[in-house]
Amino acid sequence: MEKRRALWSGLFVLAVCVAVSARVAEISPLKLWEHLDALGSYAYRILHLESGQWVLADPMEWFWGWKKWLKLMAETVLMAYVGTATGALVALGCCCVASKNITRRVWLVFAMRRILEFARTVPELVFALIFVLAFSLGPLPGVLALAIHTAGALGKLFAEVVENIDMKPVDGVVASGATWMQVVRFAVLPQVASNFASYTLLRFEINVRGAAVLGFVGAGGIGQTLLEVIRKFYYADISAILLLIILCVMLIDAVTERVRHRLIGAERRA
Repeated sequence: MEKRRALWSGLFVLAVCVAVSARVAEISPLKLWEHLDALGSYAYRILHLESGQWVLADPMEWFWGWKKWLKLMAETVLMAYVGTATGALVALGCCCVASKNITRRVWLVFAMRRILEFARTVPELVFALIFVLAFSLGPLPGVLALAIHTAGALGKLFAEVVENIDMKPVDGVVASGATWMQVVRFAVLPQVASNFASYTLLRFEINVRGAAVLGFVGAGGIGQTLLEVIRKFYYADISAILLLIILCVMLIDAVTERVRHRLIGAERRA
């Protein structure tokens, strides 16, 4: 009886919170219903060519710009790769400083954690807008935005991994008179390397999707072209570019997932 009462109380509180949130956010189910046909019409248009044919009826016309789009998609993937690699290296240098069990100076741990919080709290789009103003249009602002946000996100994850390591190897290396850098190199990294690589690959997947969106603010990649065709109402081009992005992300997700599982399996066997 008590469990049932707690369940209904929880559901009631949840319903009240949803209702209040919908009210504050001005969500109107009636308005959604009234404009549902417009959404259906838009979906219909992006799946049909200008001639009125179904897009699959003439794939060559549908993907008329595939060479240019593939080049821009490759640029997007490279932006994500460079941004992820740079951010991961920065996170690797910061994570041990942000770990209480490795860095004994409380003020240094506090300062590094606040810096990482700032880096991951500010959205990539905001960083990209700032860097576009500073460095003009192109991939560079996107790479810098992804690198900073990746450093903040991976720095937190890496620090949590470091704080959960076995301290016996650390104590042994310290007892031998090793410096702080030697402790990190010989006692910490061997325990966390596979986890770091796994998290970095996962972040790369996320950054590929993020890099496509950064093009909306002129930070390079295929997102800039996608925004252009949306503004010009080139409906078939919208669906073609979206399909290209989806297929690319699916391929990268599948490859990185297999690599991550192998890394985790190798760590467990070790």
